[in-house]
Amino acid sequence: MIKRYSRKELVDIWSEENKYKIWLDVEISAAQAMEKLNLIPKGVSSLVKKRARINVKRIHAIEKNVKHDVIAFLSSLTEKAGIKARYLHQGMTSSDVLDTSFNIQLVQSGKILIKDIDSILQILKRQANKHKFTPCIGRSHGIHAEPITFGLKLASFYEEFKRNRRRLQSAIYEVSTCSISGAVGTFSNINPKVESFVSKKLKLRPEPISTQIIPRDRHAYYFSVLGIIAGSIERVATEIRHLQRTEVYELQEFFSKSQKGSSAMPHKKNPILSENLTGLSRMIRSYVTPALENIALWHERDISHSSVERNIGPDANITLDFALNRLADILKNIVIYPKKMHSNLNLTRGLVFSQEVMLELTKSGISRENAYRLVQKHSKTSFLKKIDLIDLIKKDKIISKHMSENKINSIFKHDKHFKNINFIFNRVFKK
Repeated sequence: MIKRYSRKELVDIWSEENKYKIWLDVEISAAQAMEKLNLIPKGVSSLVKKRARINVKRIHAIEKNVKHDVIAFLSSLTEKAGIKARYLHQGMTSSDVLDTSFNIQLVQSGKILIKDIDSILQILKRQANKHKFTPCIGRSHGIHAEPITFGLKLASFYEEFKRNRRRLQSAIYEVSTCSISGAVGTFSNINPKVESFVSKKLKLRPEPISTQIIPRDRHAYYFSVLGIIAGSIERVATEIRHLQRTEVYELQEFFSKSQKGSSAMPHKKNPILSENLTGLSRMIRSYVTPALENIALWHERDISHSSVERNIGPDANITLDFALNRLADILKNIVIYPKKMHSNLNLTRGLVFSQEVMLELTKSGISRENAYRLVQKHSKTSFLKKIDLIDLIKKDKIISKHMSENKINSIFKHDKHFKNINFIFNRVFKK
């Protein structure tokens, strides 16, 4: 992933150094198990642990000749640890190391992503409570519908990220498996107890049945969850972008004093961070399809998935980590304009109360069809001639027969739309 959209913590997890370090942990753990089972001489694991050094350049140099990354890795260990290193990898296949290590990297990444989501949840909860009763217009199909509060919008995002947190926890569990089963997964040349030992030591679970690889449906699930989280990020980003439009302008991304919005137009303040998140979300979701296609491999093993995972492993996790942190920063510093929200709420001269007028008419004995037709007629007139709907309603003789002026006045108030906000918040933010 390019540096522009990367944070060091995730980059370090997907570095060559960390990858080979995990490979070494797997090999040493397997050697320790084999020593306990008297399959290899005592002291091999401690000797390798003491003498082995990760030298990425040397590994790459050896790989250039042997054309095999795990063999190159093992050869580099022998150069440092000496002849006893030949006891490493006994009965194992490359996938035992690669797959177990890849899963560890996914787990390491997932745990950081959980922390990222926790930060977003904390900010959303604080902002939602702050704007719990900040009135704004709710929109369906982009058109004014009925009043809501800005806090309610944020509470909706909060609940979605709560679901994302649960999904990610489940996905981390899904990939927390270890396979040390040897060629084609039969344990023909390695004791299954080695796998059990390594799994426990590395805080993983033994893969119930592997072929020569860990089944890739596990990984497809993990990357699918990352794609869903990216969709949630874009949902928030899209809302911000819409609400910052000049015609709406109910909120704005924080714009620093020295910031410039356009090279040509000095007046511009653009939602560039939210637009960036929209683009990054598209990238993350694009990694889901190849992860799904990795499920169907030939027989017990092929390497068509390998090149895919070398790309999507770091890119999807690093990009999502960056995007979550950027979203947290946007939400933390976002500028809200309650007065503009109130102004937009009244933009349609009371049309947002049309449903309540219709419902009251039906309660008074008028059929729903006739009530709908009557209110719709006045709503069209209100919109076209820019007349307050309440004035048209009060002048209508049929409506006046069925509703008092006091009743009409009570309908055209925002507050009653918020009578169940506390009920919703209690459901969302309950402990």
